[in-house]
Amino acid sequence: MWQGQHEHAIDAKGRVSLPARFRESLSAAGEDRFVLTQSLDPCIVAYPLAEWRAFEEKLSKLPRFDPSVVKLRRLYVSAAQEVSFDGQGRVLVPPSLRAYAGLEKEALWAGLGTYAELWAKERWSRAIETTPDERVALSAKLGELGL
Repeated sequence: MWQGQHEHAIDAKGRVSLPARFRESLSAAGEDRFVLTQSLDPCIVAYPLAEWRAFEEKLSKLPRFDPSVVKLRRLYVSAAQEVSFDGQGRVLVPPSLRAYAGLEKEALWAGLGTYAELWAKERWSRAIETTPDERVALSAKLGELGL
C-alpha cells in the first residue's frame, strides 16, 4: 500500500528517490521494478507491476474502437515504461515523462493506495487547492459512493 506525501529533490541526471515505504512494499511483493506513465493530470503515475498488469487486463476487455478507450491507450499505455530503483533507492525518470510532468528540481510522491503519483512540487500545490464549494460537492459525491 502506497500512502503519504514524500518530497524529494531531482538530481541533474533526472533521478528521484523512491520513498522507502514504497520500496519496502515492492520488495515485500518480490518486485524491484514498477511502471511509470503519464497521467491524465500533469503528473506521472507509478504502478507496482501487479497493479499495472491488472489495469492492462481490464483495459484489454474494453471496446477496442471506443474513442475514449483509444485515447486512453494512446495517452496512458503508450507512455508506460518499466523502471527500477538503484542501490540508493533512486529512480531514473525517463526524459519524456519528466518533460510531461514538468519535473525539474523538487518533486512530490503522493501515495494513493495501490499506486502513486509523482508531481512537480509546485504543480501539486495547485492540484490540491479546493474552494469551499468544491469541498461541498466532493463531500456529496463521496456520500453517493457510500464513503
